[in-house]
Formats: sequence, structure tokens, C-alpha cells
Amino acid sequence: MTPFEIIFWMALLAEIIIRAPVNLRRKHEKFTRPNKAILDSILFGLLSLGMFILPLIYCLTPWLDFANYSLPAFTGWAGALIIAGAVAVFWRAHVDLGANWSPTLETREKHELITLGIYAFIRHPMYTSQWLWSVAQALLLPNWLAGALNLLIWTVFYTLRVGAEEKMMLAAFGPAYEVYMKRTGRVFLRIS
Repeated sequence: MTPFEIIFWMALLAEIIIRAPVNLRRKHEKFTRPNKAILDSILFGLLSLGMFILPLIYCLTPWLDFANYSLPAFTGWAGALIIAGAVAVFWRAHVDLGANWSPTLETREKHELITLGIYAFIRHPMYTSQWLWSVAQALLLPNWLAGALNLLIWTVFYTLRVGAEEKMMLAAFGPAYEVYMKRTGRVFLRIS
């Protein structure tokens, strides 16, 4: 494995470690889902393909070598910095969101609107993290299927998901969420 492939897998391991305690806590919570779970299953399956399965095949076999592309060496180091930023945002978002995190569009009993920490600036920092991750993956794994395809998959996921999530939050928190939307950026800092 190349150093950039190792960096990619270390970052993925870091995200698994960050999310593990949250997943354990979630097992004891009751959630309500206003959406259709089948769409989530399809979207998460595609994300798993782009973020894990294809990179694993790429790194362990020559099967995807036909889709390789060349990049200057500095882009791998840029990818390493970007993926480190993605993991940092991912960690901070989990710390600040706590038990309110859910992988699917759902709210839990006594769900709280979190507006502190990173959420004071960005409404959806997990999505910010994934945008950064997708760009970094294309730089770290120079392969159209194992690297760049994840950016396309993420774009589709984000497009189908973020509007529905905003509607769910508006329904759950009403005017408080409207005020929050006006002062924060959706996935990047709002420049006033």
C-alpha cells in the first residue's frame, strides 16, 4: 500500500472509532422516522460502495487498475490534509451533537436543537466532513472508481438528503430552527 492509501485507511478507522460510542448509546434510544427507510438503505449502500468496498478492492487487488489516473505528488499530501480536516470536523460534530445524532432522518424522544460548538456556525457539519472526505478520497486514491466515484455518490446522497433533513428539523423545532437557519451556513460557514 502507498502512504496515501494508509492515510485513507487510518482516517476511516478514526471515523469508526469516533462513531462507535454513539452507535452503542443509540441502541437504547427510541426514534421516530418520518421518511421511508428503503431510500436510506439504498443511499447508505451506495455510500458503503464508494467509501469502503471499492477502495478496499483498489488497495488489495489490481482489479481496478484500469481506472487509475495520475496526479502530482503534492495532491496526495493535500488530500492528507483535507482528510485530516474531515476527521476533525466529524469528531467535533459528534462531540457537540452527542445523543442527538442519527444516521437516518429521524428524531428521538426529547430531541434537542444543538446550536453550540461547531453547530453555532454550520447546521450540518457531518455533511461538511463528508464533502471534505470525498474530495480527499479522490486525491488520496487516484482511481476513477475507488477515488473519484465517491464524490459523485456523495453528491447524489447530499442532494436527496439535505432538503429532507432541513424539512424534518423545521417540523420538529419550528421558529427556533428558522432563526438558526438565518444565522448559520448549511454546510460551510456563512459569510455575511
